[in-house]
Amino acid sequence: LHYVENNRRIAADDLVLIDAGCEFECYASDITRTFPANGVFNERQRALYQIVLAAQLASIQAIRPGMTIAEIHQLAVNSLTTGLVESGLLAGPVEQAIAAETYKRFYMHKTSHWLGLDVHDVGRYKVGDNWRTLEPGMVLTVEPGLYIAAGTAGVDPAWWDLGVRIEDDVLVTATGHEVLSSGVPKTIAEIEALMRSPCLVDQL
Repeated sequence: LHYVENNRRIAADDLVLIDAGCEFECYASDITRTFPANGVFNERQRALYQIVLAAQLASIQAIRPGMTIAEIHQLAVNSLTTGLVESGLLAGPVEQAIAAETYKRFYMHKTSHWLGLDVHDVGRYKVGDNWRTLEPGMVLTVEPGLYIAAGTAGVDPAWWDLGVRIEDDVLVTATGHEVLSSGVPKTIAEIEALMRSPCLVDQL
């Protein structure tokens, strides 16, 4: 594992990942965004960010009653692995990388958890041996990510020390879903514009 001391100064070419949980009227949120410290994503950061964003959007788009968290996770895995293979970070073919779970070098956690009165809210994920299906009124996170530690064998050092996670809070509705955190900037263009905004610069 690669550890960073809490007192390390953030360098200009670093990515800053903020995983924030706040409450409103006793209900919890859980939102993650990843920012370039200097305000502009470099080529490698941009490439990794786009892979994660594509996976997150594909997963969110599929949310509707009758789906399961396991299916949402698998959509994220499929999309992330495709991006990793296309970028050369993983050997293909994609189907083989998924079957062998080689993507777990870079994506080692699940995609979703329940959200409610707690950030990791109570509730079963399975009923017996079967994954619980999503129902209207349920709220879950969607948070794929990719993390490339320094010294990762077989990976170009230009990719080392890069980590991206994007997390939104999603309500299951009768006909599909609603992204409750949609007001938080997420695309590369939106984040870079935010980093240029005078109100933010004045606070730094």
